[in-house]
Amino acid sequence: MSGFDWPVLMRAGFVGLRLTPDQFWRLTPAELRLMLGQGAGMPAMNRAGLDALLSAYPDKEQGVRDDGS
Repeated sequence: MSGFDWPVLMRAGFVGLRLTPDQFWRLTPAELRLMLGQGAGMPAMNRAGLDALLSAYPDKEQGVRDDGS
């Protein structure tokens, strides 16, 4: 598997985070990144982001299917 510097990640997990091998290997890459502090600076969703989601995925009236019936 390319793209991962396994020695650095293992050292960070075992030494820095004090994970056991079992704990380390059960983590997803996203979980490991979060534990290492990467991506922690993402801002919370604001009203504009919520409005964009509501526009892209509007609620449907109860009993109305995608085909309009």
